[in-house]
Amino acid sequence: MRHFDFLGKAKYFIPVSILLIAISAIFVIPQVRGLKMGIDFTGGTQFTVKFTEPVDTAAIRKMLGEIDSGGIDLTKSVIQDVTGKNTKVITTQLLNVERDQRVIDRIESTLRSEFPVEDISRRLIGQQVSRELAEKGWQAILLALVAILVYVSWRFRLRYAVGAVAALIHDVTIALGIFAIFGIEINLATIAAFLTIIGYSLNDTIVIFDRIRENLKVERKKNIFDIINLSVNQSLSRTLNTSITTFIPVIILFLFGGSVLRGFSLALLIGVIVGTYSSMYIANPILYAWAKKAGRTKRG
Repeated sequence: MRHFDFLGKAKYFIPVSILLIAISAIFVIPQVRGLKMGIDFTGGTQFTVKFTEPVDTAAIRKMLGEIDSGGIDLTKSVIQDVTGKNTKVITTQLLNVERDQRVIDRIESTLRSEFPVEDISRRLIGQQVSRELAEKGWQAILLALVAILVYVSWRFRLRYAVGAVAALIHDVTIALGIFAIFGIEINLATIAAFLTIIGYSLNDTIVIFDRIRENLKVERKKNIFDIINLSVNQSLSRTLNTSITTFIPVIILFLFGGSVLRGFSLALLIGVIVGTYSSMYIANPILYAWAKKAGRTKRG
């Protein structure tokens, strides 16, 4: 097995990560560019359409794309099935009933003419409800980070938990920065992808931490620097195999999943790459720096 000096090379990668985090934070600020929130968080007009027979979602989306909506991309509307019924819920970005009334009427008339519609009802989703939904989404991410900090502190030690959470914040911040820089919409599916990023990145980090803890018991005469490097190298094959097998379906989803799943798959794609990187070059250097500061560079 080849031995790579991961910890020694961290001094070159950490400044790059700090720069990426700084750039991401700047673009996430609303005054600079900010995040582009999707329908789930901005509100819109919701149509509940009951059909007399099953209707393909792709056909509805194609129909929406053919409607002249005055610059609003109706193909990005959220279309959901109601389980057990021939009913679909279509949420569009049409916020102003007076301004968008022509488009709303056109959607209803086109649905009735092209599909076997039994009934259509609509309601306006206010921005207040959407803001509350957005707050709950970010609260879910924050709660996940706090829960991870507590669990890893209990399962390992506080120094391990701080390294793991720092790596997770690193991953999510860079992902948010990319979304802000390229103006990619964030919706509920994207929030789910960010939570998945947290779980994926943490999994890699915990595997390495567990190996470090085992080696601390076995290699008592080695210093912590060598033990961390040894542990990362021992886990390298498993980490790369997991990353590659996860990367393949995610890249296929990104390329062929369509515009609806583009944000979700992109977030996962970023998470696989950045999560693998941070488990090696962010979490471990923080653990080493803490141990060195505590004066415990040697065991036994």
